[in-house]
Amino acid sequence: MPITEERMQTQDFVELENAFGAHNYHPLDVVIERAEGVWVYDVDGKRYLDCLAAYSAVNQGHCHPEILKTLTDQAHKVTLTSRAFRNDQLPLLYKELHDLTGFDMTLPMNTGAEAVETAVKAARKWGYTVKGIPEGKAEIIVCANNFHGRTVTIVSFSTDEQYRLGFGPFTPGFKVIPFGDVRALREAITPNTCAFLVEPIQGEAGIVIPPAGFLKHAAEICQENRVLLMTDEIQSGLGRTGKLFAYMHDGIRPDVLIVGKALAGGFYPVSAVLASKEILGVFKPGDHGSTFGGNPLGCAVARTALRVLVREKMVERSAELGAYFLDKLHTLRSPDLREVRGRGLWIGIELNSPARPYCEALKREGVLCKETHDRVIRIAPPLVITREEVDWAFERIRKVIEKD
Repeated sequence: MPITEERMQTQDFVELENAFGAHNYHPLDVVIERAEGVWVYDVDGKRYLDCLAAYSAVNQGHCHPEILKTLTDQAHKVTLTSRAFRNDQLPLLYKELHDLTGFDMTLPMNTGAEAVETAVKAARKWGYTVKGIPEGKAEIIVCANNFHGRTVTIVSFSTDEQYRLGFGPFTPGFKVIPFGDVRALREAITPNTCAFLVEPIQGEAGIVIPPAGFLKHAAEICQENRVLLMTDEIQSGLGRTGKLFAYMHDGIRPDVLIVGKALAGGFYPVSAVLASKEILGVFKPGDHGSTFGGNPLGCAVARTALRVLVREKMVERSAELGAYFLDKLHTLRSPDLREVRGRGLWIGIELNSPARPYCEALKREGVLCKETHDRVIRIAPPLVITREEVDWAFERIRKVIEKD
């Protein structure tokens, strides 16, 4: 019997997904059919304030009209050429990223995990061809509780056992140090170390902010030892923390910058690795690539997404409203509340018990959040949120945390 979509309700969609989809996610049982700005609407007609923003992919807000127009306009022209030919959007994206960030070169990909893989390959090749590390000996230092994606190589240096269980054998060449430990970083470096890969703020770990000065000291140590500092800003970048990039809070500049998610405003998967000519110049034709990486549709969308982010002062809005939101959340009182922490509109509410029931209660109140690392509620609304909408969300969060 054919499926009649207009008659389906939430439970119908949930049952269909459970029956025919792989169970590699544990979503809340809300079925979204449309969205605008910070609001999403389910198939039953209920409205919710989105406090996840697709893990920071929709910083510019859902269905931003200017980005939508670019998507449809470009789709009528050309969507994909592959990199076998040139297109008129990619060079413009290169130039605009250079002007915005100051980095010499960009290597475009699609997903965040692809960008991290690209950065790992670039660091290793730089280590061999520029630094002179013996072939096959390059080492990359990472931090405990990191999250950089889920490919086999990336989970090889994860410390979360669930991400690794059943997926070995793993890729060698990685050392793990405690996040925020400058001394451990210094001691882990050897002549074969080519890079230190780090999230300036750990997102999936629960919005974990390192000790003050950590990134600055890490940059100095890397420079002293000719080690590339690679910052993964896939979630933390493009305004999420109240700066264009989170590394800017420490007044440093990484050697390699990894971006994704909000780079295309949630309309299309676009990611990129940005670095100097010395680093990205190690790639020669045929060394690395992607059929969809740098495609004209993605590039056009990314150009507009960046323009919107800057022109509408979303970075500044994140700083202002993030501080306002944090101040309000710090007034929460509950024996189950362990800590509220964050930077910009990227906030973690850590509890003494599992966060999932709280997220389910918030859903019933019209606020969509998602637990991370079992006991943390992550708060990350689109950066277009208003003060009034922050107040609206806070009252519902207060009700659920304080269990009025």
